[in-house]
Amino acid sequence: MSLRQTLARQLDRARVKNTILAVIVLNAILLGLETSAPVMEAAGPLIKALDTACLAIFVIELAAKLYVQRSAFWQNGWNIFDFIVVGVALIPSSQGLSVLRALRVLRALRVISVAPSLRRVVEGLVTALPGMASVFLLMGIVFYIGAVMATTLFGAAFPEWFGTLGRSLYSLFQIMTLESWSMGIVRPVMEVYPFAWVFFVPFILVTTFAVVNLLVGLIVNSMQDAHHEEAGAATDAYRDDVMAKLDAIERRLDQVSDRPGR
Repeated sequence: MSLRQTLARQLDRARVKNTILAVIVLNAILLGLETSAPVMEAAGPLIKALDTACLAIFVIELAAKLYVQRSAFWQNGWNIFDFIVVGVALIPSSQGLSVLRALRVLRALRVISVAPSLRRVVEGLVTALPGMASVFLLMGIVFYIGAVMATTLFGAAFPEWFGTLGRSLYSLFQIMTLESWSMGIVRPVMEVYPFAWVFFVPFILVTTFAVVNLLVGLIVNSMQDAHHEEAGAATDAYRDDVMAKLDAIERRLDQVSDRPGR
C-alpha cells in the first residue's frame, strides 16, 4: 500500500477526526484564555506553546489532505474554508495586520467542517440563501415605505427617532425586534399622536410575525432538504456496497461451480 493510500485511510478514521475535533476545541479555549491578562501573566508561555502546537497540527492535517487529494482538495468548499482559516493564523503579527491576527479565533469555526451535523446546518443555510434574498428584498421594501411614512408623520415631534430616513429605519428595526418598542417608542409617540398605533401595529404584524417567520420557515425547509439528501446519499452508498458484495459472492460461487469434478 502506498503512502498516499495509507494517509487517506488514516484521515478517514474516526479516531483521527475526533482527535482533530478535540484539538480545535482546545485551541478555541486557549484563544479565549489569551484575552485574560491574569491568566497570561500566570501561564502565558505555556498557552502560547500549546497554541503553536495546535496550529502545527492543523497545518500538518491540511498538508496531508493536500498530498492525498491533490487537485480534488480545491473542489471541496470545506477544505477551502479550513485552508483560509488556518492561513489567517499563519500571517505574521504586525501593527498593520493586527486585525487579521485577531481573526485567529475563527479557527474555532473548524468545528463546523469536522462535525457532520453542523455542516448540515450550514449547508441548509446556504441552500436557503436564494429564497432568503427574496424575503430580504421584500423586507427592505416594507422598511423603506415604513421609514418614509414615519419620517413624514412623526419626524417633526420626535426627531431623535424619526428625524431622518436613517433614524427612522433604525427605530423601525428596533420596533421589529420588539426591544422596548411599546414603552420606549410607541407609547411616547401616541401621547402626541393618539392614532399612531394604526401605523405601528400593522408594521409589527407584517415584519415581526409574517416576514421573519417566513425566513425561519425557509431555513427549516432547507435544512430538512439537506438532511434528506444526505440520508439518501448514505442509503445509495450502502446499497451500492451491498450490491458489490453480492456480485463478488456470485462470482465466487460461479468459480466454485465451474471447477472440474464438481
